[in-house]
Amino acid sequence: MRFLQRTDPAAITEGSLVRALLSLTMPMLVGAVLQNVQSLIDLFWVGRLGHVAVASVAMSATILMLLYPMLMGLSTGTVALVSRAIGAGRFDEASAAAAQSLFLSVVLGGLSALAGWFAAGPLFRLLGAEPDVARDGIIYLRIFLAGSFTVYMLFIGNAALQGAGDAHTPMYVMGAANLLNIVLDPLLIFGIGPFPRMGVAGAALATVISQALAASLALRVLLRGRSNVHARLAYWKPDPGMAWRILKIGIPGSGQMLSRSLMSLVLMGIVATSGTAAVAAYGTGLRFHYIILMPAFAFGGAAATMMGQNLGAGKIARARRGVWIAAWMDVGIMVVSGIVLMLFAPALISFFNREPEVVKIGAQYLRIVSVFYVFAAIGIVLGRGLNGAGDTVGPMVITIASLWGLQVPLAAWLSRAIVPSTDGVWWAISAAFVAQALMMVAWFEFGRWKHKRV
Repeated sequence: MRFLQRTDPAAITEGSLVRALLSLTMPMLVGAVLQNVQSLIDLFWVGRLGHVAVASVAMSATILMLLYPMLMGLSTGTVALVSRAIGAGRFDEASAAAAQSLFLSVVLGGLSALAGWFAAGPLFRLLGAEPDVARDGIIYLRIFLAGSFTVYMLFIGNAALQGAGDAHTPMYVMGAANLLNIVLDPLLIFGIGPFPRMGVAGAALATVISQALAASLALRVLLRGRSNVHARLAYWKPDPGMAWRILKIGIPGSGQMLSRSLMSLVLMGIVATSGTAAVAAYGTGLRFHYIILMPAFAFGGAAATMMGQNLGAGKIARARRGVWIAAWMDVGIMVVSGIVLMLFAPALISFFNREPEVVKIGAQYLRIVSVFYVFAAIGIVLGRGLNGAGDTVGPMVITIASLWGLQVPLAAWLSRAIVPSTDGVWWAISAAFVAQALMMVAWFEFGRWKHKRV
């Protein structure tokens, strides 16, 4: 399979900031869309099995977030080191960082799979899942975990490529994965033709197979040096010094993601007290939540690469301007997206689940939260920009403060003070968006990242 030629690093450190941002953002956005389409495909077909199946997949997705802190931290460290080295013209160092990150992904992926396999049952019980939801959810979760090794390699491979300024290859590999997932989902879920009827287990297996294909394609590009990084096998030899540099940046990023994952579990537990329909509605609403925030993560990914490469080239002012331009561009997108969600909320929810109670609760979630996505955009893009500079401690503290200092206690209180109780949770989520954005702006403008060494 032929991929695009290498991205010229000078295009990121020189010339038009808007053009450079868009050249990075658009492939990242398409790649993110394709990645999330996989989960939507699963939800579309699983939704035909009933709200119990939807709830089991929704709870599984929440539990899977517990496995991703190490992955996201490793990804953050990879982008920071690779982009900084590329900006400074140290291509061998960038390649060594990419290879060490891939080696670490193999180790951490295996540990995460092992821990999650044995913890699946207790976690479903902790969330208060009803027996039929827990039964299907545990099956789905364990099949997904069996393939988590490839998920880690896919994320880290893409992070290395994006840090090097190659945002096109990740887009292509996710496109290939989606095509396979579209074909496999109905075949494995409903047992079409010679395939067995597997239900929710089929959705998990289809996703694992598709992500394994994507990981193998990304790895092929890195091993053959078809980008600005060449992760030669010689670089895969354990290098404690390089590994520590990656982890030193990544550990606070892992803490940030872990705080989000634990918060999601607590929030799902609060929502679960309102019944299975509420869990299904929240799970469906979260899919739209992730879709709407995809531009923020794409602009944030572009901001991280811009930040790292321009700091490596000694262009601090350009790095700051690039992050702010990315943030305001995404704010404009969030305004339009929020209006669409408010106007078409019931229709959007009913596309995946037509049960009246699920549609009612899910539509209210979209109507309340969508107004505050502009704040989420600012918080995400500035936070990712700081991560690209190697400043991960500040965003971690801000995330923990906004989620655990505000969102969780506010959700617990408002869910008892407001009728329906789920509306209280939705308002707590919105308040956390605002708080996180304001704190992130203050920390970014304080400017400690300008002197950060990686």
